[in-house]
Amino acid sequence: MASKEELLEKGDEIATFAAGCFWGVEAAFRKVRGVEFTQVGYTGGTKDDPTYKEVCTGKTGHAEAVEIVFDPSVVPYSKLMELFWEIHDPTTLDRQGPDIGTQYRSAIFYHDPEQERTAIDSKMDLEGSGKHKGAIVTEIVPAGPFYRAEEYHQQYFEKRGTEGGCFIRY
Repeated sequence: MASKEELLEKGDEIATFAAGCFWGVEAAFRKVRGVEFTQVGYTGGTKDDPTYKEVCTGKTGHAEAVEIVFDPSVVPYSKLMELFWEIHDPTTLDRQGPDIGTQYRSAIFYHDPEQERTAIDSKMDLEGSGKHKGAIVTEIVPAGPFYRAEEYHQQYFEKRGTEGGCFIRY
């Protein structure tokens, strides 16, 4: 399997999403044809190289997130956005299911102006669709440093041979 850097050099693109517990989010995106690399980690906060234990305190400002490298000729960013909205509840502030705290917030970390426009348009479309009764609280912010989570968090469900998920699909 090619490294993240090799994939980006060949023209793949990067996307970063936070939608609650990163185990389930990563598992959902790994099933998408055209997604060639994923890793879970922490982003959006102020502490350099945080640990899982530190992020869990809510004091680092980081969200549990998934970094995705994808082939845009196979799966466009807009399709990744559709899955992002589908796999979590974007109306709950700092919460997904039983997980509560800023580290579980809904956020899109865009990597370029095109991703920003796509994310904003997608959020506006969802708000106008009437699918959700509450306001969409998802942040759309520039991507910053991404800190890879500890190895035992990577592809968590695959390593355990389970189909589990820690987000609520509705």
